[in-house]
Amino acid sequence: MAEKPADEKPLTLFQVFTSTVAAAFGVQSSANRERDFKRGKASQFIIMGIVFTALFVLAMVTVVRMVLSQTGA
Repeated sequence: MAEKPADEKPLTLFQVFTSTVAAAFGVQSSANRERDFKRGKASQFIIMGIVFTALFVLAMVTVVRMVLSQTGA
């Protein structure tokens, strides 16, 4: 069975994660953005975006609670 060329292979979980994080912070390169549109699936990015957002919110809540508990508020 012939292996697909690199520009036709689906994105790995790590590539979807790094693209999601880069896009969230506004530092996505145009080369990666083009790669994502050619090889990625919208559902992958939607799910990863939801997971990233949930983890980010939980991290912020945790940091705020730790700061408030240290200040005695």
